[in-house]
Amino acid sequence: MQLDLSGRHALVCGASQGIGRASAIELATLGADVTLLARSADALAALAAELPRTHAQQEHRWHAVDMLDTGALQAFAVDLATAHPAQILINNTGGPPGGLAHTADPAAFEAAFRQHLIAGQVLVQALLPGMREAGYGRIVNVISTSVKEPIPGLGVSNAVRAAVAGWAKTLSGELAADGITVNSVLPGYTRTDRLESLLAAQAAASGRSARDMANALVASVPARRFGEPSEVAAVVAFLCTPAAAYVNGVSIPVDGGRTRSLS
Repeated sequence: MQLDLSGRHALVCGASQGIGRASAIELATLGADVTLLARSADALAALAAELPRTHAQQEHRWHAVDMLDTGALQAFAVDLATAHPAQILINNTGGPPGGLAHTADPAAFEAAFRQHLIAGQVLVQALLPGMREAGYGRIVNVISTSVKEPIPGLGVSNAVRAAVAGWAKTLSGELAADGITVNSVLPGYTRTDRLESLLAAQAAASGRSARDMANALVASVPARRFGEPSEVAAVVAFLCTPAAAYVNGVSIPVDGGRTRSLS
């Protein structure tokens, strides 16, 4: 199985923690040069120094930018595409706060749309020429199982995640002939800072403890545990390899079997 990514360059968004961080480590382990993107400069600098280097030519970089700042993101992406064309894009960023859809401020939907879909569009447009020139492209979107089954209490997130999934599926058909695949990974309950914050908010709203809330979530997962970021990252990394060249336009749950839908 061809899993070697030596000579490929990956841009990993949301790389300072959680699934983004784990994905950067997996891609570097497979030989890719990795550019880390997130808001926290200190965390990115530390991770860039720690990433595996499997061969002498492997280089890792980082850049701090807020995905909500469309202008700054576009300027960075254009500069990166000019100096260091990337063939792999991991489109990943923090999810919107929890809350009901019908009580959410319209501005919350607008911000989420900008942070997730608009940011992804900016990055794809900047990196696409380099992917086409290389005859190799992998775009992987880290979304949520809410794409298949909306999650109660995550109204804004459910809406924007579905929009990203539709965008990704559309791109997969448009770009396939250029040797570029577009796929989405749908993490279930994964042990990240976001899960901890959602549990804390739900506990405060319900009057129950965060431990009780966590136990209730675990009980809904056939595997009877939360996932680890590294388990999601392994699927993300596989989709970026030559071995996954004929996997295109899919949304893959990584959730211990929790999602019940067939499609």
